[in-house]
Amino acid sequence: MKYTKATNYALHIMAYFVKQEGKDNLSLQPLASHMKISPTYLSKILTQLVKADLIQSTPGVNGGYSLRKPKTEISFYDVIQAIEGSGALFTCEMDENRACHIEKVMRDAEERMVNHLKEKRIYDIV
Repeated sequence: MKYTKATNYALHIMAYFVKQEGKDNLSLQPLASHMKISPTYLSKILTQLVKADLIQSTPGVNGGYSLRKPKTEISFYDVIQAIEGSGALFTCEMDENRACHIEKVMRDAEERMVNHLKEKRIYDIV
């Protein structure tokens, strides 16, 4: 299993937001420079984080982005789900008409991973 580069960036972006909480809104261009990614790509990631209600966007001269949820409540899973979406990582394609034992093992592993990621907060590593 491999997460996308966007998820990697999103986790780092959210860690940066947690560190910066309480300061001025973060604007796109300085954030892109700090993260060393293009403003266009960053904008797409930020849009997904806004849609997931993890951050908020404030328009205007003093606008920018800031945390929407309390920093102590944002889990790794929240960020990953915002970028990757939800859904099973594995589906059994071979055993259509009967129980797929491989799928049971994979779903159990996925459930354990999801629970672990839900428990881990971005705030804890910052």
